[in-house]
Amino acid sequence: MADVHTKKIRSYNMSQIKGKDTKLEILVRKFLFSNGLRYRIHDRRLPGKPDIVLSKYRSAIFIHGCFWHGHSNCKLFVIPKTRTEWWMNKISGNKKKDGQNIDALKKDHWSVYTIWGCELGASKKEKTLGRLLQILKAKG
Repeated sequence: MADVHTKKIRSYNMSQIKGKDTKLEILVRKFLFSNGLRYRIHDRRLPGKPDIVLSKYRSAIFIHGCFWHGHSNCKLFVIPKTRTEWWMNKISGNKKKDGQNIDALKKDHWSVYTIWGCELGASKKEKTLGRLLQILKAKG
């Protein structure tokens, strides 16, 4: 099936996808801040530049989009019908890097939490954020 957009429109659409300060990241950051937790964002000193770093708790949080990070068994992760092989390589590369970054952080005695985009949907958001807060407060 051919792409429904021209190359120019598709290029523009893809250029608008953000890698930092996404709506999901901001949602989690506002929640943590409103609950008295202070953090750094995208700390370059750590492997993978975690989205949120809570140094006091020695914890790193990654907020992953289900599509870009290949969330298994998720309805939001659908392989595109065009350039399928390219997308599979791209997403499997992302998953490999994610695993390496998490392993490196754990090896350095950091607690690592991954929050998936689908876990921040309207029906699951409170449960996910509440569980994260409970885990962090238990560490402190």
